[in-house]
Amino acid sequence: MDPSRTADAESAATAVGEPLVIIDHVNKHFGELHVLKDINTTVARGEVVVVIGPSGSGKSTLCRAINRLETIDSGTITIDGAVMPKEGADLARLRADVGMVFQSFNLFAHKTILENVTLGPRKVRHRSAADAKARGMQLLERVGVADQAGKMPSQLSGGQQQRVAIARALAMDPKLILLDEPTSALDPEMISEVLDVMVGLAHDGMTMVVVTHEMGFARKAADRVLFMADGEIVEEATPEVFFANPQTPRAKDFLSKILTH
Repeated sequence: MDPSRTADAESAATAVGEPLVIIDHVNKHFGELHVLKDINTTVARGEVVVVIGPSGSGKSTLCRAINRLETIDSGTITIDGAVMPKEGADLARLRADVGMVFQSFNLFAHKTILENVTLGPRKVRHRSAADAKARGMQLLERVGVADQAGKMPSQLSGGQQQRVAIARALAMDPKLILLDEPTSALDPEMISEVLDVMVGLAHDGMTMVVVTHEMGFARKAADRVLFMADGEIVEEATPEVFFANPQTPRAKDFLSKILTH
C-alpha cells in the first residue's frame, strides 16, 4: 500500500470522529474471481466516504459487504464496536442501524410512499403508527416529496422514488447510510435533485459510504475518496488531493478518461 494513501486517509479521518466502521483484511471471491483483495479501511463517525473506480473494481461489492448483503470469505467488518455476524437476530439488529439506498430504489410497489417510509420504524423499531407517520412526513418534507405521500411508487418519477428511498433509510435513524450507485438508474435531469439531498445529508453530519460515478458530488461532499481498481483500494485521499494530484498510474488514467468528457 502506498504510504501517502495512509497519511492522507488518517488526516481526513481524524478531522471527523472516531471510527464507526472498521474493515479489516476483508476478502471476497465470486468463484475464481477475487473481487475484494485484502481490503483495509475505516469510516469515521460523521464522515462521508465516496468510493469510485472503473466498472468491476469491487466498489458495489464492498458497499454491500458492509451490511452483509454480500458475505465475505475472510476478515472482519466492525460497526460501532460490534463485528458484523454472519446471520441470525444479531445480524438483523445490527443491520437496522445501517441504512441502504440501492440503484433501483427497491420501494414496495403495493404500498404508498408514506407507508414505505413508516414500515421499518413500526415493525423493527416498534414505533407507534402516529409517531412513525409524523416522522415520515417530516422526512418526506426534507427530501422534497411530502406532497406525494399518498401516491404509489409507480406514480412518481425515478428521482422522486430515489428521494423516498433516502427518506426510508433515514426513518430508521441509522448510524450509517450506504448508497450504492444511487443516481445511475436516473435520467440526467433527475440526478441533481437526488445529489442535492445527499449533499444536504453530508452537511448535516450523516455518516455515509457512497459508491458513485458523480465526481461533482465527490468533490463537493466527500471527506475522503477511495479509488478502487481490480478489487483493491489503490488510493485513499481527500478530494482536493485525489483530483488534483493522483499518485498512481491507475488513478491518473481513470481520471484522465472521465474528467475530459
